[in-house]
Amino acid sequence: MSSIKPVIRIKDLVAKYGDLTILKGITVDIMPHEITVILGSSGCGKTTLLKNMLRLYEPFAGSVHFWDENVLEMNEKEFDEVLKKTGMLFQGGALLNSISIYDNVSIPLEMHTNLDKDLMDKIIKVKLKLVGLSHAMHKLPAELSGGMRKRASLARAMALDPEILFFDEPTAGLDPITSESLDALILTLKKQLNMTFVIVTHELASIHRIADKIIFLDSGEMLFCGTLKEAEKAGIPQMDRFFKVGKF
Repeated sequence: MSSIKPVIRIKDLVAKYGDLTILKGITVDIMPHEITVILGSSGCGKTTLLKNMLRLYEPFAGSVHFWDENVLEMNEKEFDEVLKKTGMLFQGGALLNSISIYDNVSIPLEMHTNLDKDLMDKIIKVKLKLVGLSHAMHKLPAELSGGMRKRASLARAMALDPEILFFDEPTAGLDPITSESLDALILTLKKQLNMTFVIVTHELASIHRIADKIIFLDSGEMLFCGTLKEAEKAGIPQMDRFFKVGKF
């Protein structure tokens, strides 16, 4: 039996919008230093699961533990301390368009630390170098390509050295070459920084390139959790259709 503990443990999670039930009793563990991909067809509850993990929406029922602590029982201040150990890359990037990439990356450091300007400057430059944007730090978001904006958002998400990074459709809207480049960056960061990634996507090519584990949702239920090889052998019709009749 493995002694490795999950970094996130979700049990019997139910999510609702009004009277509509979106997630129906999800129970799953997210293991450290892995890339876990949440997938399924549109409207299956992928992003809702991510947002309920992070309490962007409050779950209707169930529990969510980060590092053995039930975050649903925490007050706002306590949960903020947990969030400092995580980073979030939103689908649109959520960069502030009126300030430079450098200043965008500085925001978490200015909000959550008391570092002096010289040290903060070094951290920002290191993060931008990690994502290949040292040359673009003084540009505005509108001056960058879609892929570069995603990289800038990733640098900001990493500003506080998080242990877990959450991505919502990181390659959405990108061309295949840029998507592959971003996936390669994610794999490099995982190897270099030993991070845990939780990624919502429906992009088949990305899933094949980066996933250690997949969570497959269908109509709000979790039908599968395991590796791609295990998924190929699982014989789940909905998942086979998603992967074009099992052609992995």
